[in-house]
Amino acid sequence: MKSIELFAGAGGLGIGLHLAGFKPVQVVEWDRFCCDTIRENKNRNINAVKSWPLIEGDIKSVDFKNFAGKIDLVSGGPPCQPFSLGGKHQAYDDSRDMFPQAIRTVRETQPKAFIFENVKGLTRNTFRNYFEYIKLQLEHPNLVCNINEDWTDHLKRLEKHHTSGIRTDLHYNVVTRLVNAANYGVPQKRERVFFVGFRDDLGVEWSFPEETHSQDALIWSQINDGIYWDRHNVTKDSRVINLRSKQRAVKLEQKPTTLPWLTIRDAIRGLPDPEKNADKNNGFSDHRFQPGAKTYPGHTGSPLDEPAKTLKAGVHGVPGGENMVAFPDGSVRYFTVRESARLQTFPDNYLFHGSWGETMRQLGNAVPVELANVVGLNVANILKATA
Repeated sequence: MKSIELFAGAGGLGIGLHLAGFKPVQVVEWDRFCCDTIRENKNRNINAVKSWPLIEGDIKSVDFKNFAGKIDLVSGGPPCQPFSLGGKHQAYDDSRDMFPQAIRTVRETQPKAFIFENVKGLTRNTFRNYFEYIKLQLEHPNLVCNINEDWTDHLKRLEKHHTSGIRTDLHYNVVTRLVNAANYGVPQKRERVFFVGFRDDLGVEWSFPEETHSQDALIWSQINDGIYWDRHNVTKDSRVINLRSKQRAVKLEQKPTTLPWLTIRDAIRGLPDPEKNADKNNGFSDHRFQPGAKTYPGHTGSPLDEPAKTLKAGVHGVPGGENMVAFPDGSVRYFTVRESARLQTFPDNYLFHGSWGETMRQLGNAVPVELANVVGLNVANILKATA
């Protein structure tokens, strides 16, 4: 199935969708370092990206009309800074908001479906009207904002058109969902909002994939039956379990049917300790020790035996203070690039271009490959059934 990947970043969403069966005919990304990462892996013949037709540049200058009616899926993660909980919160007044370009791509290509991902901050009450504005534009991409028309006036026109019941033009049925990646087998508590739409004429009925993993299942495996610790050969006197988990375990009457959340210990299993040979990669690419990690109020790292907290891109290339692992003995250290890649479920043979801070920025902005694959497989199966 043919796709177009927008705002590709380091490739997380695109790789996951590739694994789900989508083959991009065009990949667009403006950031030089992200493009260097993709090109490096293309040159190394990494299967997921080796055939990607990459365009490095401003999406505003890319014309997609030649692909009208020929595309199964448009996907991407429009830059999140205007809505990020760590950003300046300029929202709809921020020129970095790339949703208008994502909507233009849908309008020009008329794909069978689209998948867009963005930060949790977009769902904040402060931005609620703009969230609805984005959704309505995706549902009615041909109802374009007029020159000098305020977005709130455009929203009113969209609302009137939407409630009129008239569906003679291009129309999509859109589902939005705020999801926690940990509930889908990603070893990271990463909350993101998805916009998934299917073209109205396909007659698709769709709901977001069911969650497969849970915190309760992890607690059960750590406290109720101890299978988690046995798998990692951790002795009883080395096990650290927080009070909240112990209190929650008492309330569990039977073993959950879901799989346990994956933890940092699960994710980095098999990777050697980077600090013991700090000047080497320890047999794994991008696995170098980065000194200087320390805790301070609000930045305490991620406990080893829980999913990681959300990896953050940081500001001016400096990763956030939460990009650390906290060991049972109270010590902390920064995640290596390879460990961070595993937390984002990238394959071990995928390399990242740039300094440690730059690569961590790419990873902090990425979509977990496994989450993209879960959503992509579900959408792919629906599209195959309509063919």
